[in-house]
Amino acid sequence: SRVETTPFEGQKPGTSGLPKKVKVFIQPHYLQNFVQATFNALGAERVKGATLVVSGDGRYYSKDAIQIITKMAAANGVRRVW
Repeated sequence: SRVETTPFEGQKPGTSGLPKKVKVFIQPHYLQNFVQATFNALGAERVKGATLVVSGDGRYYSKDAIQIITKMAAANGVRRVW
């Protein structure tokens, strides 16, 4: 499904990704907004058919976040998720 969002304050990745506390990531549409912005920045031609590696530190929300990212990757044409 399609969800209209707006940018979140401070949602800028650095060399360590997007270091935020879980309470920030569990805000409605926060993770989805960041993931889609990343796919958009790469461009459809680089995302479609690509392989995406997803990992986490295994703490709270990791499993949920990985499920969300995997579904969004499929919706954007990613061929394989590891």
